[in-house]
Amino acid sequence: MDWQALALTLKLASVTTVILLAVAVPLAALLVLGRGRWLSALEALAALPLVLPPTVLGFFLLVLLGPRTSFGRGIIALLGHPLAFSFSGLVVGSVIYSLPFAVQPIVAGFAAVETSLVDAARLLGASSARLVLSLLVPLARRSILAAAVLCFLHTVGEFGVVLMLGGDIPGATRTLSIVLYNQVENFDYAAANRTAAILLVLSVTALAAIYTGSRPRGGRRA
Repeated sequence: MDWQALALTLKLASVTTVILLAVAVPLAALLVLGRGRWLSALEALAALPLVLPPTVLGFFLLVLLGPRTSFGRGIIALLGHPLAFSFSGLVVGSVIYSLPFAVQPIVAGFAAVETSLVDAARLLGASSARLVLSLLVPLARRSILAAAVLCFLHTVGEFGVVLMLGGDIPGATRTLSIVLYNQVENFDYAAANRTAAILLVLSVTALAAIYTGSRPRGGRRA
């Protein structure tokens, strides 16, 4: 087992999940509470990674963050190195690629909150920030938990974006999915079985936690 790749994968998934929750909660609140036709375009843009092939997204990001574009050259001038083929670049790619898995569950959770409660909070003078933090977030906490777990697992299993944007650099961009690909390519099926088993256990454990948390003590799902 490549423990360095496992640690890097868990680090990438954790950092990506934290960033996505910080982005997805206000974005979901804007999509649910906001008004305007432009919100439909914003929602479609946030869902784009669902239908865009990962390798295509990874290629676009590779070009954008590289020295061939003015944006990429600006990043290089600011940081002193390109984001491509670095852990920071993987974080950027993972955040973009997993954005729908954070936004859509939270949008569904916020939309399920009774409209009368939202209207009452507004009549009492609650600001938008207080409305989201004091009402929507507590009532949609299970949706937020589901979004966090989905983002984490989706990042753990990333392959196309990681391969295109990060390559295979040990200790920097080599994740478990890359390790598994290398093991299969080298016909090392015993090692590939162990790597795949770890990924399977992580996924099943996290999903079991979601479904267990969604059931009240009486046994029926909320």
